Amino acid sequence: MLGLPDDIRAFLFDLDGVLTQTAKVHAAAWKRTFDDFLRSESDRTGGQFVPFDAVVDYDTHVDGRPRLDGTRAFLRSRGFDLPEGTDADPPGARTVHGISSAKNDTVLAMIREQGVLPYDGSVAYVRRLRALGLPAAVVSSSANCRDVLRAAGIEELFDVVVDGIVARREGLPGKPAPDTYLAAARALGVEPAHAAVFEDALAGVASGRAGGFGAVVGVDRTGQAAELRRDGATVVVTDLAELIPEEGA
Repeated sequence: MLGLPDDIRAFLFDLDGVLTQTAKVHAAAWKRTFDDFLRSESDRTGGQFVPFDAVVDYDTHVDGRPRLDGTRAFLRSRGFDLPEGTDADPPGARTVHGISSAKNDTVLAMIREQGVLPYDGSVAYVRRLRALGLPAAVVSSSANCRDVLRAAGIEELFDVVVDGIVARREGLPGKPAPDTYLAAARALGVEPAHAAVFEDALAGVASGRAGGFGAVVGVDRTGQAAELRRDGATVVVTDLAELIPEEGA
């Protein structure tokens, strides 16, 4: 069925990097935010400024994770143990919440300035699913997921959205835990063994593997096919259009 085992009956898609061309925007926003913090710390302590790597650091520590978890993971990687703070902290405060808020403000500003483009191959794939009457969900760590879907003009293609807002309300751990994907499968009334996960993030494919899903499709936008397979992808493509059968096939 559309490049996957015949018993797959539901399709669960990550947002950034799978459906929309926003992963690169998030990477740039994280770099700007963390570089501001790291530069401030080097000025404060007299230490060396080592910038955030928008490929290695992004893929390893923040891609696919909830915003606060990504902040914590990167800070730990650099040896920082900052206070958690609260949602009331101003953006840029020297806390996990303050840095996370600064990143959110930055990415929203960049999206407003640049707009949101979907991946044409992904849209074509989801439209083929809908033409066949197959259910689809979006599973994203982002609290801005619905805004991005609307901006990209594809919100109506999905039956269920499990985003950062839903995860927080229902107490669901973020990726690489499988809970958000499992929640989407439940909402569609399908067992994980009969559902497929589509992810470009290493944390995301790991969550698909942990959830026992029938297929985990790794979408390789950045040349990390081997890493996607290592962390749980059962199929790797560079674009979802590769899974659409040719007419008459």
